[in-house]
Amino acid sequence: MTRGNPFPPRSLRPIHRAPKWGDRIFFGLTLLGALGLASVIIAMVVSLVHGALPAFYQINFDSFLFGHIWNPDGCLPPPIGFGPCSYGALPFIVGTLVTSAIALLIAIPLALGAAIFLTQHAPLWMREPVAQIIQLLAAVPSVVYGFWALIVLVPIMATDVNPVLAQNLGWTGLFGGPHNTGLDVLTASLVLSIMTIPTITAISRDAMEAVPRSQKEAAISLGATPWEVTRRAVVPYSRSGIIAGIVLGLGRALGETMAVTMTIGNRDAIPTSLFSQGQTIASLFANEFTEAISPLEIPALIEMALLLLGICLAINIGARLVLARLQLGGRTTTE
Repeated sequence: MTRGNPFPPRSLRPIHRAPKWGDRIFFGLTLLGALGLASVIIAMVVSLVHGALPAFYQINFDSFLFGHIWNPDGCLPPPIGFGPCSYGALPFIVGTLVTSAIALLIAIPLALGAAIFLTQHAPLWMREPVAQIIQLLAAVPSVVYGFWALIVLVPIMATDVNPVLAQNLGWTGLFGGPHNTGLDVLTASLVLSIMTIPTITAISRDAMEAVPRSQKEAAISLGATPWEVTRRAVVPYSRSGIIAGIVLGLGRALGETMAVTMTIGNRDAIPTSLFSQGQTIASLFANEFTEAISPLEIPALIEMALLLLGICLAINIGARLVLARLQLGGRTTTE
């Protein structure tokens, strides 16, 4: 810059070029993709709300949400109709939440243990083959899991596992009642846990592999044992990915249909123990949607779909709030 000249030489001035056509096209395509996905979700919600409008108008929401009896045939005139006309969703809500919660209680320790082993302790030659096998489990269709459970798991539960649990833990109330069928909440929860383990393991493994090597080496240099390195360096750094994997696994458990329908017993009642037969919202769709006769049954089922969507949305929002709180606490501790 010369003395007395307020303007820099042309070679030092910032160059302002108009955006290229390729950049504009790329921006437009990405914007179209984002708006397209958002529009699909909005259209799905609008169509569900429109389909459930007759149920909203004609069925009291309190009796729908807290009712214990699902008997749409009672709304038909005799001789077809029998019993009280009722659309009660509570047994299916309880069945969905109970089976998903038990599945997570079983799956989370196993999935995190597998992820920690594959990233921290397994030999290098073993890591990738075992990880690929675990990921292949996520690609198995749910109906295959259901048939496997009917052929293998249900007889084992009915003859070997359930009697032992009833004899030793029946006093708790969780393992009371008839247990000789194998088609119950416990068996359905075990199948769901097997189906969710690959998802949680794969995402947790990716999150743990992203931990910087310097993070672990710093802990080792301070004299930390392998367990302390995992607990204080690896898991805290990758907890956002772990929580994301758990939420995705929970989403699969909440919406799983065929495997649960084939193993839970399909009884319209609130389960009183893990040996009780029950139903989930998804299994209700599989059992009732194609055989609906009552004019309000299809709208009521669509309202159940909205209810399941709301449960999944609430769980995702809660998980994000927990994750944000954890990240804020981590930043505060660091500062």
